[in-house]
Amino acid sequence: MAKYFDVHPDNPQARAIAQVGRVLRDDGLIAYPTDSCYALGCRIGNAKGLDRIREIRHLGSDHHFTLICRDFAQLGQFVQINNAVFRAVKAATPGSYTFILPATREVPRRLLHPKKKTVGVRIPEHAVTSAILAELGEPLLSSTLLLPGEEEPLTQGWEIKERLDHVVDAVIDSGECGTVPTTVIDLSGGEPEILRVGAGDPSRFE
Repeated sequence: MAKYFDVHPDNPQARAIAQVGRVLRDDGLIAYPTDSCYALGCRIGNAKGLDRIREIRHLGSDHHFTLICRDFAQLGQFVQINNAVFRAVKAATPGSYTFILPATREVPRRLLHPKKKTVGVRIPEHAVTSAILAELGEPLLSSTLLLPGEEEPLTQGWEIKERLDHVVDAVIDSGECGTVPTTVIDLSGGEPEILRVGAGDPSRFE
């Protein structure tokens, strides 16, 4: 049975965030809010957590997982960025964008796209997510909480608890956070390629 945390969306309670951090450090899998949809998340080194996300979402081997980073300095440890890409990403973060970039050696191979050796990264603008990342001290391996056969992500904490009670270890509820996922921009090939139009304005990359 999943633990349930009712967390204030703007001023998350330190005690609750500390408990979420313990769940993650114990290799738990959480459902948590971001600035665009709820997501599933675990520690980068949690191989079983990755398998559980794949199982819950029915994901194939070519799915791009995302590393949710606290800030730009942390993001820079996990992806390779040149000056032009740096400026483009910096101008759009924090916000509702996911960027596909070549991974550094800090990223476990199991998280990489099998052919491109890339990974998704993003810096969300959400107080609860930021607090969890600060508590954990490392990025979250993450995937949008979109269940197989459904067109929109789950967005109510109580419903997530009800439906995923036996497949996640904790649900963090801080109210509704929308059903529109991030805009995904592939910057791994030099020129920006818009892979998915979502909450972030894609025009700056067109």
